[in-house]
Amino acid sequence: MKVLMITPYLPYPLYSGGQIRSYNLIKNLAKSHEITLFAFVKEVVPDHIRALEKFCKKIEVFKRRKAWSVVNILVSGFSFYPFLVAIYYSLSLRRRIKEELFQNKYDLIHAETFYVMPNIPQTRVPILLVEQTIEYLVYAHFLETLSLKLFKPLLALDIFKLKFWEKFYWKRADKVVAMSASDKIKMRKLVPNLSVEIVPNGVDASFFSQVKQKSNKSPVLLFVGNFSWLQNREAVGFLIEKIWPNVKAKIQNAQLLIVGRNPSDGIKSLVRKFRVQMESKVDDIREAYSKSDVMIAPIFGPGGTRYKILEAMAASLPVITTEMGAEGLPVKHQEHILIANKQDMLIEQTIKLLKNEKLRIKISQNAKLLVQREFDWKKISSKLDKLYKSVGSA
Repeated sequence: MKVLMITPYLPYPLYSGGQIRSYNLIKNLAKSHEITLFAFVKEVVPDHIRALEKFCKKIEVFKRRKAWSVVNILVSGFSFYPFLVAIYYSLSLRRRIKEELFQNKYDLIHAETFYVMPNIPQTRVPILLVEQTIEYLVYAHFLETLSLKLFKPLLALDIFKLKFWEKFYWKRADKVVAMSASDKIKMRKLVPNLSVEIVPNGVDASFFSQVKQKSNKSPVLLFVGNFSWLQNREAVGFLIEKIWPNVKAKIQNAQLLIVGRNPSDGIKSLVRKFRVQMESKVDDIREAYSKSDVMIAPIFGPGGTRYKILEAMAASLPVITTEMGAEGLPVKHQEHILIANKQDMLIEQTIKLLKNEKLRIKISQNAKLLVQREFDWKKISSKLDKLYKSVGSA
C-alpha cells in the first residue's frame, strides 16, 4: 500500500516517546508498505533525515513555528484554534499535501496526532488518526496544579478549544487509534460509537534484553523522562522533594539518579539543592538501566503508556509507579510492578523494593516476560499493519 504519513516531529533521533514510536513503526511497516513521510522539524538536520531514507520512499520536512512566536499567539488568540493546533497549522504543508494527493495515488493517510489534521485538505483517501494521548486531559491536569490564578481562565479557554477540535478530528478520521483500553473508553465516552482500535506503545525487547545489571555497593534509584513533557516535570519535582528525603533517611547509602533531556532551571535547582545526580545527555539509555536497582515513576497526569516503564521492564529493572503511571499496561501489583498512589505508600514501597533483592528479581523477571510477549515492536507493528489493510483503499 502507498501511505502518506504526517508527523508533528521527525522520527529521528530517538529523543522522545513519539519519535521512538514512529521510528520503530516505520522501520517495520516499510517492509510491506511504501511510505512517504511529511514531518515538522524545529531545524533541518540532513543527517537525521538520511537516517530515515532507507525506510521511506520520500521525506519532506516543514519548519515548525516557535510556540511563543507572535504569529502563533495571534492565531491562537484571535481564532478558535487552541495554542497546540496553531503551532502546527501550516499553509505550506497544506499546499504540499494537496499537491501530493493530486499527483500521486495514495491508499491511506496516517496522521500522527490530531493537531496535524487541519493541514489535510478534503480528500477521499481514508485517514487513520493515531492519538498518542488525549491532549486536553493532559492540559486539564496541568490546570488543576497551576498556582498562577491569573493564567487559569486563559488556559481553561484553550483547553475548551483543544477538547472541541480533538473530538472534531476524531470524527473526521475513518479510524482512530488509541494507545490503551482506558484511552479507548474515554474517547467513546466523549464520542459515542467512535471507530477506535488499540495499538499500544512498544519496545525493542531484544535491544533492552542486552542490559546487564551491575552490582552496586550503594542502591541506586532511577528516574527517566524527557522534561519537555508536563507529567515528567511534575513527577521529578514530587520525587526529589517529597519521596527522596524520606528514602534517604531510611537507606543512608542510597543514591538517586535523574536522567532526562531538556531539564528546566527549576529542576536543575532542585537537583543542586538535594544533591542528587543528574545526566541530561545519555547516548544509550541502557547504561542508566544497567547501573540502577529500581526505577521510580511517580506519574499523576494522564497520557498514553509510558516508554520509560516498558523499557525498564524489558531491561529487567523493577519498577514502582502510580496507578496513572501503569495505566494502559496489563500489569499486576507485586507480580510485574509495584503500585502506590499516596506519598507515604510510595516511600514505603520504594524502601521495600530497594531492600528486598528477592522481590526485585521476581518482579523484574515477570515484567520482562510480559514485555517480550505483548509489547515487542514487531508484534505492535503487525497490529498496525492489519489496520492499514482494513482501513486503506487498496
